[in-house]
Amino acid sequence: MATVRTITLPHYPSYPIHICMFRDVTNAAFLRSQLLEANPDFDYAFLDPSMILSPSHLLGGTFLALHASLLSRAKTRTPHSELVFRLHPNNNIGEAYRKFGISDSSTAIIAVKLGLGPEVTNERVSQHLGEHVQGESVNVGEEAERVGDWCDVGKVRKVYKLENPKKKGGKKGAQINGVGKEVDERREMESVILGMITLKGS
Repeated sequence: MATVRTITLPHYPSYPIHICMFRDVTNAAFLRSQLLEANPDFDYAFLDPSMILSPSHLLGGTFLALHASLLSRAKTRTPHSELVFRLHPNNNIGEAYRKFGISDSSTAIIAVKLGLGPEVTNERVSQHLGEHVQGESVNVGEEAERVGDWCDVGKVRKVYKLENPKKKGGKKGAQINGVGKEVDERREMESVILGMITLKGS
């Protein structure tokens, strides 16, 4: 059994979001092959954790994907592929998968399963992922606050074409061993990114 955290969005309480994280994954190539073959049993959004800045980043993209799918405005085949698409700043689905999806060599994965029917439960998702993902399941926290733990801020900044604050200079926020600066930087990035993906979805 994998550790799965289930979260509901205020606007769509009837559609729970099941989130799971894995590290030391050894069968990413198999998981990706199931996606490419459109195996319905593996209808998940398998994401690269290094590209997820924060819970709000992930849940913002999830809301947009769910909203588009429920209104029949999705640009992709499934709500889960729509999530990958919605996270990317432009409309190239192939590029979105290359940047935000998993590769054959991925060793860390965030798996998201949308509860679009009563058969999609926390227990079933936990059992299925536990059986088929060869890796160590990691607790994402009560509010999925740990989904940003493995983020590569530099990679995210590059994909969204955000300026590096180190090159900007100017006033710096209060710091305690550099922690304050990093938190402020992430919050600023998060605000801009959420605006970008929302505008794309409008």
